Amino acid sequence: MLQQFEDALVQYDELDALFSQYVVNFGAGDGANWLTFFCQPVKSWNGLILRKPIDMEKRESIQRREATLLDLRSYLFSRQCTLLLFLQRPWEVAQRALELLHNCVQELKLLEVSVPPGALDCWVFLSCLEVLQRIEGCCDRAQIDSNIAHTVGLWSYATEKLKSLGYLCGLVSEKGPNSEDLNRTVDLLAGLGAERPETANTAQSPYKKLKEALSSVEAFEKHYLDLSHATIEMYTSIGRIRSAKFVGKDLAEFYMRKKAPQKAEIYLQGALKNYLAEGWALPITHTRKQLAECQKHLGQIENYLQTSSLLASDHHLTEEERKHFCQEILDFASQPSDSPGHKIVLPMHSFAQLRDLHFDPSNAVVHVGGVLCVEITMYSQMPVPVHVEQIVVNVHFSIEKNSYRKTAEWLTKHKTSNGIINFPPETAPFPVSQNSLPALELYEMFERSPSDNSLNTTGIICRNVHMLLRRQESSSSLEMPSGVALEEGAHVLRCSHVTLEPGANQITFRTQAKEPGTYTLRQLCASVGSVWFVLPHIYPIVQYDVYSQEPQLHVEPLADSLLAGIPQKVKFTVTTGHYTIKNGDSLQLSNAEAMLILCQAESRAVVYSNTREQSSEAALRIQSSDKVTSISLPVAPAYHVIEFELEVLSLPSAPALGGESDMLGMAEPHRKHKDKQRTGRCMVTTDHKVSIDCPWSIYSTVIALTFSVPFRTTHTLLSSGTRKYVQVCVQNLSELDFQLSDSYLVDTGDSTDLQLVPLNTQSQQPIYSKQSVFFVWELKWTEEPPPSLHCRFSVGFSPASEEQLSISLKPYTYEFKVENFFTLYNVKAEIFPPSGMEYCRTGSLCSLEVLITRLSDLLEVDKDEALTESDEHFSTKLMYEVVDNSSNWAVCGKSCGVISMPVAARATHRVHMEVMPLFAGYLPLPDVRLFKYLPHHSAHSSQLDADSWIENDSLSVDKHGDDQPDSSSLKSRGSVHSACSSEHKGLPMPRLQALPAGQVFNSSSGTQVLVIPSQDDHVLEVSVT
Repeated sequence: MLQQFEDALVQYDELDALFSQYVVNFGAGDGANWLTFFCQPVKSWNGLILRKPIDMEKRESIQRREATLLDLRSYLFSRQCTLLLFLQRPWEVAQRALELLHNCVQELKLLEVSVPPGALDCWVFLSCLEVLQRIEGCCDRAQIDSNIAHTVGLWSYATEKLKSLGYLCGLVSEKGPNSEDLNRTVDLLAGLGAERPETANTAQSPYKKLKEALSSVEAFEKHYLDLSHATIEMYTSIGRIRSAKFVGKDLAEFYMRKKAPQKAEIYLQGALKNYLAEGWALPITHTRKQLAECQKHLGQIENYLQTSSLLASDHHLTEEERKHFCQEILDFASQPSDSPGHKIVLPMHSFAQLRDLHFDPSNAVVHVGGVLCVEITMYSQMPVPVHVEQIVVNVHFSIEKNSYRKTAEWLTKHKTSNGIINFPPETAPFPVSQNSLPALELYEMFERSPSDNSLNTTGIICRNVHMLLRRQESSSSLEMPSGVALEEGAHVLRCSHVTLEPGANQITFRTQAKEPGTYTLRQLCASVGSVWFVLPHIYPIVQYDVYSQEPQLHVEPLADSLLAGIPQKVKFTVTTGHYTIKNGDSLQLSNAEAMLILCQAESRAVVYSNTREQSSEAALRIQSSDKVTSISLPVAPAYHVIEFELEVLSLPSAPALGGESDMLGMAEPHRKHKDKQRTGRCMVTTDHKVSIDCPWSIYSTVIALTFSVPFRTTHTLLSSGTRKYVQVCVQNLSELDFQLSDSYLVDTGDSTDLQLVPLNTQSQQPIYSKQSVFFVWELKWTEEPPPSLHCRFSVGFSPASEEQLSISLKPYTYEFKVENFFTLYNVKAEIFPPSGMEYCRTGSLCSLEVLITRLSDLLEVDKDEALTESDEHFSTKLMYEVVDNSSNWAVCGKSCGVISMPVAARATHRVHMEVMPLFAGYLPLPDVRLFKYLPHHSAHSSQLDADSWIENDSLSVDKHGDDQPDSSSLKSRGSVHSACSSEHKGLPMPRLQALPAGQVFNSSSGTQVLVIPSQDDHVLEVSVT
């Protein structure tokens, strides 16, 4: 009356909430007595009245305490509806109406109000249509179409209640309603009462629609289909596909009741597709049961068998239901087929699952003619044992380029070692998208009072509900298609008459390889009668290889390296490949000159299979002649391996050396000695090539065996005045210990007046690994010594750790040459303290006297370009040089000079110079070196000779001869006249030739001089050598 619609609506809402709370409390046992007036049985169910502003009849019945719960709720909602329409909020009317209808149904149950069957369905149906028509009366069509989301719930609820009334009144049964159904229909129509005056003139009033729908089967079908199709269309238009499919499922159930399965199938398929996309397990199972019944009625045998297999493997069904559907498949499979050869192909994932696969041999590599075993594990999904006539694996054969040349070793390196392949488990009936959905993001929610901050409500909210419940209609069909292609190929693996027990089953396939190539397992099939269950693609890819290998011979030493001089074992490996070793087949080895093949009576050959299992063992027959060694092979089938060991012996001769030798005192730079020591630690190797003729080839196989000489031998010429000694050093470079015996040194030049007297007294001597042994001989001669000496050193050796060998080993030999070994000059140096002093002092000049003495007359070695002839005698020019490598002395004045030395016995030349000791203690004398001074008109290149001086920092040249005094500055070891040589660049210059170490003997070598410190030194430096 006051036009305060908002405030009035609030009052009605509070009254409605208060009444709802009383009802809840009453249901919990704490109820008010006045609520008993609303618990009286329902006798009228004419629905909501929304066309009048105030329903005076219900208002008066409430005042008289004669109103039922439905009357009170109808009156309150009619007032709220009127106020909401005045406030121009019609869509809130639809929302509140849907809540009211659901609440009233629950409140009637809570208060245990007696309601006739179907009465509540009539009241809800009339109320839904009344609300919808009331909203349509105050809104235009455009507003209604744009707000379908608010009203579609009422349409769906009305459809659901009309369906319930149809089932209750027998309007959906095959035979139509019976007498009991007709009586129930009359009672329900009587409870509606007379139609209200305000809707009497309306053609499509809710009252008329309900009365018409319950009047006949045809009318009910018309109204129910109209409502269902309209609801499905509305749900689809607003994107609520799941709700649309749910209504369609009810519609399919209606068609099944009406014996129209062809119309029901499309709705069941749509619902199943939606449930599969969203992963609803129980609705999937229920819908499949309905779909199976529909397909059975339609005679779709293949589809029905596929659905039955899915249901037989569905654990959401009871055991009896699963067995029923499994028996359906078995019954059909046992029936004789009208068309022989016709196959019904079904997907295998519902029948059984492939869990793993195992190859034997495990590397999945087999030779031509070999047997390969493939063991698979199939997990049967069926609830009962199923007899399978045959399980077939279709294999694709391919030959890659040069694949037939792949050996077993190559294939083994590129294959898995265990041979077990695991397959991922099937995720059906749920799609991958369902498993990959994001996790729930749940958070606590609290609402507190703004006045006292007290907790009002609490709950849990999901923040990513838009991700979890989003539409997935665009996904592809997730039900496995029934038309699986069955491959036909020439290569198959087959296993017949297998009984698959529920759970895991082991099935073994055996095949004999016939053609080399790669075989890929493509498809797995299991046949039960005319029904074939097919796994169309085996993934991950499973392959096995068949190879055809050529015969091969491989020879390798058993040790890391073969040592020359002692028997060494060599392993022969014959891979037969596709060749069969027959009786009489043998290997023909050409004998090498310096290598022997030792024949042993106990040698045996072992034959292994391709899987390294020993097959047989036989004695090895070896026949040897001068040029060929024949080894008879044992009989062996194809694709086997023959292994045997032989002993070979290589002669232990060391490489022959020329005139070079490691002589003490040679004029060679010190850095070159280091290089020799470093490179000399490696053993000298010798290659022996052996040609082998094999019975399977017309061509010879050439192998090379590398032997290492275990010893490194050097020789040194030692001098003591005119007496000469030859020292031979034998160094053991191997890891073995040896026993040396019977050492000899002979002159191969057959000099009659030369004797080699051994100074070693032991006949046998051990030589350990990485150690050296020295042998010394003295040279004695009666007449003039020869200019050169050709020697051969030999020593017997045998491994120290082994017992007596069956053969005698040849001695180790070493040949070398010694030249210019006779002593021509004797050099003696002596240092005298300053006059008046008993000892030399640091910093004081001392006198150095060098005495050079010729020990023999003219010999053949003296006849060179340095020799000059005069009337009385021959002479030669020598250059001397005094150097101190240890920097203990400072040479004052010139440290080198050129002298003319008579070539006569006892000819002597004295050289005097001054030296200064730099340290105190016993100091060794400076070194005195002699060189031949060759004239510049020598046949050799003068420029190269000049360069050779400059490169050798241990030589110096006096350019003015011995008549020109040098500067008075002090010169030590580093005083090289390189500046002088640069002045003569491009001019012919003399060259120096170092005398061999055997021709010069330094008699003062090792002599030391006592040097005492000077008295005024504050810092004392003492040299200890």
